[in-house]
Amino acid sequence: MTLDQREVRTGFGRFATGVTVVTCRNDEGDPHGATVNAFTAVSLEPALCQVTLTRRSKACGYLPGAPFGVNVLAADQLDVAWHFAGRPQDPAPQWTEGATAPVLAGNAATLSCLPWRTYDGGDHLIVLGEVVALEVTDAEPLLFFGGQFRELGPLNADPHWAASLDCPDAGWFPAYWAA
Repeated sequence: MTLDQREVRTGFGRFATGVTVVTCRNDEGDPHGATVNAFTAVSLEPALCQVTLTRRSKACGYLPGAPFGVNVLAADQLDVAWHFAGRPQDPAPQWTEGATAPVLAGNAATLSCLPWRTYDGGDHLIVLGEVVALEVTDAEPLLFFGGQFRELGPLNADPHWAASLDCPDAGWFPAYWAA
């Protein structure tokens, strides 16, 4: 059975994600970035994360075997997301030197990574990186859902977790950590 690519994209788009810009150096050594919402945490020990890039992107050619940064964009960085999605903005985003590769200023979080593994992902490349440095701020993240950029809404104070063993106020799986 062959699925319609538009339907698949719409289905995938029902999952809300954060917005990142993956940064590295190009073949000339200049900073380069690509807006990516396919990012996930993989492991705590070792600290690993995953980014997935379309094979059509320039960054896909620069990233295998190279150190890189994952810039988790803040809600006020919509212009940065557009800039690295192929719609250059004026002024251009500000670069700074990260622990492993160039990174952007003003992020909600910045992960500096060393290459770990690269895998075939069909029309995408799956890149795992070992996080060797991390910077976290209090900034709210920029989100992507249903083909649009979004921001977090107000926190729902309803105590819906109270009846769950997974309650974050109880330490998330306390029986597991006690063992």
